[in-house]
Amino acid sequence: MNNFDIIIIGGGAAGLMAGGHAASLGAKTLILEKMPRTGRKLYITGKGRCNITNIDILSEYNKHIGTKARFLKPAFHNFFNSDLIDFFNKIGVPTIIERGGRVFPASQKAVDVVDALVKWCKKNKTVIKSNTQVKKLIFENYRVTGVEDADGNKYFSKAVIIATGGASYPATGSTGDGYGFAKSAGHNIIPVKPVLVPFETSGNIAKQLQGLSLRNVTAQIWVDNKKYDEEFGEMLFTHFGVSGPIILSLSRRLNFDENKKYILSIDLKPALDEKKLDARLIRDLNNFGKMKFSNILREWLPKKMIPVFLDILKISSDKLCNQINSKERKSIRILLKNFKLEITGVRSFKEAIITNGGVDTIEVDKKTMSSKICKSLYFAGEVLDVDADTGGYNLQIAFSTARLAAENAVKNI
Repeated sequence: MNNFDIIIIGGGAAGLMAGGHAASLGAKTLILEKMPRTGRKLYITGKGRCNITNIDILSEYNKHIGTKARFLKPAFHNFFNSDLIDFFNKIGVPTIIERGGRVFPASQKAVDVVDALVKWCKKNKTVIKSNTQVKKLIFENYRVTGVEDADGNKYFSKAVIIATGGASYPATGSTGDGYGFAKSAGHNIIPVKPVLVPFETSGNIAKQLQGLSLRNVTAQIWVDNKKYDEEFGEMLFTHFGVSGPIILSLSRRLNFDENKKYILSIDLKPALDEKKLDARLIRDLNNFGKMKFSNILREWLPKKMIPVFLDILKISSDKLCNQINSKERKSIRILLKNFKLEITGVRSFKEAIITNGGVDTIEVDKKTMSSKICKSLYFAGEVLDVDADTGGYNLQIAFSTARLAAENAVKNI
């Protein structure tokens, strides 16, 4: 009764794709999910809208992935973004493309993605068993032959795919279980850390600007007075610091060290260099000479930033524009080009979109997603030491690696 061709541990994005695809290829397939419902993390991706993938070409994907791009090449060659979009269209999830090439369900509802995946799995006769916590893998002669759950129930199979996710958003079930399973099979785990995660900042400036979203700005990170990294795009102020797409991407490439000083410098006018910005300030101050300084700031800044600017600049809000001297104008220009906040830390796994670290890819066959150490064991998704910037890239990685793992698991049983 508990004998299967393939068992998948984890019912998230990778698990559902692997389970449904393996079953569609004729394998008797079981998905074991410890949470009451499958796809818990999918429900909250893209702020509940589910950023399925990105339409970027492969070379652009590689830029957003970094050093592990080569490992993912076979998975992407086998099943890439256009294939994924076609797949979702076929299972009843039409898609739309938004700014930055991000792909979402046309309904703007992540629940539609999860429901369609589950329906597809069941149509292919995939068995999905929720509320089932896998405790350990079962081995025989250096081969994985099944799993045992927390209640002592044993499930046997010809192959096992670990698709448990990472350690981010633990409330959704991603609590790092897969690392333990991989270790028991002899795999090395690259130490994990939360990435695509907001920054905490000192002082109360961020709190004053809470809820303000900035678009088309450049954010730079300086570490011990040396420029470290930068991103252009959209960001958000929160009660504890900063978040938003460019902040999350910067967090992925930052190894935070409490012994170093981190400054976030925001260029609010990246389209204008210092000279052009100064010319604009002179023009506006002359044209609106009788206007109060606080009112001219509305021409340059979001309304919510005006009190913060006035406090930093120490220029009276009632001062007339034609009374602003060159020294004060220079201070305004510098602040517009270099609005600084000190970064004091990063948020925890509870708020991280993705996990950096995981199963060492050196020990995984990139052409099959199979373990090089233990026979009949495969990996898919975030449990692997592979991650990317925000924008749909990480879900594409999950779906692509799952598809490749499922195909090869079926081929080799």
